[in-house]
Amino acid sequence: MSLAAPTNDTPVSRRISTGIAELDNVLGGGLTADRAYLLEGTPGTGKTTIALQFLLEGARQGETGLYITLSETSAELREVAGSHGWSLDNIQLFELVNAEGLDPDSEQSILEPSEVELGETLKDVRLCVDRLRPTRVVFDSLSEMRLLAQSSLRYRRQILALKQ
Repeated sequence: MSLAAPTNDTPVSRRISTGIAELDNVLGGGLTADRAYLLEGTPGTGKTTIALQFLLEGARQGETGLYITLSETSAELREVAGSHGWSLDNIQLFELVNAEGLDPDSEQSILEPSEVELGETLKDVRLCVDRLRPTRVVFDSLSEMRLLAQSSLRYRRQILALKQ
């Protein structure tokens, strides 16, 4: 293995802060910009907390942040943030699960895996992103998206489409 310092000919990837100084230090200055990252862990390991810190750091730097949630309500996210003394006033929250979607009498439920539901969910996400043009986006949760996709191939295609 050969290690070399970057030269003028070697492009240096732009780094963005996670909002967690120690993590940014370990990562050599933060996350590589313009990439998608997956946070994985069991409930209670801090995925939501890290995601919120990432968006709050962007807001602190004047960037637009968007938290798209399929699994928690806006109220629950605000409660998590409040428990850390944070305000989400400068973060856009896009809730794909709401009281209407959870009503068993409604025509469709966002949690029922079907072709229509996945298509509608992705359409709503694209419309929101096109409208807000965020710099930083958190999508929570991919496991919910996997349930909607029903197959590994379809899930992969939808994830690749979301990255675009």
